[in-house]
Amino acid sequence: MPAFLTDIGTIRGIGTAVVFIAFVAVVLWAYSSKRKSSFDEAANLPFADEQDDANQRDDKP
Repeated sequence: MPAFLTDIGTIRGIGTAVVFIAFVAVVLWAYSSKRKSSFDEAANLPFADEQDDANQRDDKP
């Protein structure tokens, strides 16, 4: 193993950099304008069941 990787501080620094890059990637993915329509649709999914239940109650005599 290379000598610079044996220091725990270097390993922690590399780990922090990897986690930070992953965090930035997730934030960019989540706030991408390409995803807005699918996220809006997913946000309304809990209300879709309520509409179906209301339609079934109205159909019954």
